Amino acid sequence: MALTLDQALTGISGILVTPYDDKGDVAPQTLVPILDRALGAGLHMPVVNGNTGEFYALTTEEAKTMVREVVRLVDGRAPVLAGIGRGIRDAMALAKVSADAGATALMVHQPPDPFVSPRGTVDYLKAIADASGGLPMMLYLRNDAIGTKAIAELCALPQVKGIKWATPNPLKLAEAKAACDPSLVWVGGLAEIWAPAFYAVGARGFTSGLINVWPERSLAIHAALEAGKFAEANGLIAGMKAFEDIRAEEMNGTNVTGVKAALKALGRDCGPTRPPSAWPLTEGQQAKLDAFIAENGLS
Repeated sequence: MALTLDQALTGISGILVTPYDDKGDVAPQTLVPILDRALGAGLHMPVVNGNTGEFYALTTEEAKTMVREVVRLVDGRAPVLAGIGRGIRDAMALAKVSADAGATALMVHQPPDPFVSPRGTVDYLKAIADASGGLPMMLYLRNDAIGTKAIAELCALPQVKGIKWATPNPLKLAEAKAACDPSLVWVGGLAEIWAPAFYAVGARGFTSGLINVWPERSLAIHAALEAGKFAEANGLIAGMKAFEDIRAEEMNGTNVTGVKAALKALGRDCGPTRPPSAWPLTEGQQAKLDAFIAENGLS
C-alpha cells in the first residue's frame, strides 16, 4: 500500500532525471528501470519536474508530458510530487495538468523573478493552489533571505504541508520551524550530505538525486537518521560524498550532469543535459565518477 503524503514527506523525495531521446525530446519511458529499482528499494516519493529533472530547461508542454507519464509509470505505488514554477500562467496551467494527471501534491519552486516580493509570492501560491483544485503543496526554499516572518506567512497558507529547505543554514531552519505550525514537515533540501545537520534541528526526510543511481544507499542513510544513528548515517554519507562532490563542481553546473553521466556508465542512458548545464563531464570529473562507481560496485 502506498504511503500517505504525510508519511512520504518524512521520507526521501527522490528527484527524477528527465530522459531525452536521440532527437533531444523528452523520453519518460526510459525512467521505467530507474523507477522500478528506486521504488523496489523503498523510495517514499518520486518527484517529477524538480531541478534534477532540469525543470527550467523544459518547456511547459514538456513538463506537462513528464508529470502525466511519471504518474502513469508509478501507477499508485507511491505518492508523486509534481514540480511547479515559472510565470504565473504557466505555473497555473502546469498545476492543473498535474492535478488532473493524479499527482498527490505540488512542489512549488521558489520564483526566480528578479522582482519577486514575499507578499507577491503569497498571491502566486494562492493562484497555484486554486488552479490545482487545492492540492497540498511543498514549498521549495532555495533562498532564506526573505526572512522568517515572510517564510511564516507563506507557510500559513492552508495548502502548505511541507517545506523543502535548500539553504545551508540549519539555524535559520530551526528559527523558521519554530515560527510556523508544528504540524508542517520541514524536509532537508540539500540531499544526503546535509541531512544530518538538518535532522539535528528538527527536519525530517530529505531530497535525493542519488536515488536515480544508488537508491539503496539513500534508503540506508534515511533509516539510520530515523533511528537516531548519526554516526552510522555519516559513515554511509562519507561513502557517497565523492558523487556529490562531482555534482557540486562548476557552481553546481554539473549537478545533473553527474547523475546522467553515472546513469550512462551504468547502462541506463537518459541522454545529455541541456545547456546551460555542463555536458559532458570533463576527463577529470569522469575519472572521479568511474572510480566512485568501481569502488562501490555499482551496477
